[in-house]
Amino acid sequence: MRILVTNDDGIESVFLHELVRALQAAGHTLAVVAPKHEQSWIGAAKSRHRPVVSESVDRGFGCPSWTVSGTPSDCVNIALAHLLPGTARLGPVEGPHVFPVEAVVSGINVGLNASLGFILASGTIGGAWEGALHGLPAVAFSQDLSFEAYDRLKSAGGLPDAGLLGVLRTSARHAAQMIPALAAGTPPRSFTVHNVNFPSGCHPGTGIRRTIPARVVVPGLFSPAQDDGTHRFVFQLGEDVSPAEPLTDRAALAAGFISHTILDYRRLGQ
Repeated sequence: MRILVTNDDGIESVFLHELVRALQAAGHTLAVVAPKHEQSWIGAAKSRHRPVVSESVDRGFGCPSWTVSGTPSDCVNIALAHLLPGTARLGPVEGPHVFPVEAVVSGINVGLNASLGFILASGTIGGAWEGALHGLPAVAFSQDLSFEAYDRLKSAGGLPDAGLLGVLRTSARHAAQMIPALAAGTPPRSFTVHNVNFPSGCHPGTGIRRTIPARVVVPGLFSPAQDDGTHRFVFQLGEDVSPAEPLTDRAALAAGFISHTILDYRRLGQ
């Protein structure tokens, strides 16, 4: 498939790089347009009040690649309208990067994007949602991490240790295998995002479960005011108040399964 890849952790994220390698190894043709800097928890925001810059870059992907000094949604919108003409415009387009995108893939995110509180805030899902807004199949991938693994990753400047790297590569291979069927099962202009979360112990035989978003209450994400009057973000997983059935994304991850939630935005208000 011809796939546009983005993320919210930025162009330098090893999690993005491993996804790109797995997609290419599976035979997919890629273009990468990712934020220049990390844009986590930005949701589907667009940079309305400031100009953003797109720059062609070489990160060793072996495919057309750009950074955008904005959000994941900015990346996908600018990519489809300007960097990769032939997808979002009508009629024939000529240029060095005519690339009729067949799907938008976002990730792999550093950490889970499971439950209502996280899905609506996720820049990873926001990037995929922008693809869905353009009528394309869209998939968001995220990798669950323990708090200890996350701390080790951040302490190492974003470089995963051998154990995490092995899990990440396995998850990336799962992602590459899942995409064709997910895209084929998504009608054009269906306003749907496939939200896929890999468990922290993902292995080649890990099963996939269809899930719904967990109902998680996430209050108090900021510290009290400091001496300078500022409040600082304080991460927490929140309180899961979901019923026992049906299976939620959080419950599937806790049981060691890959969680696949179909986010059909046409059902909002029903």
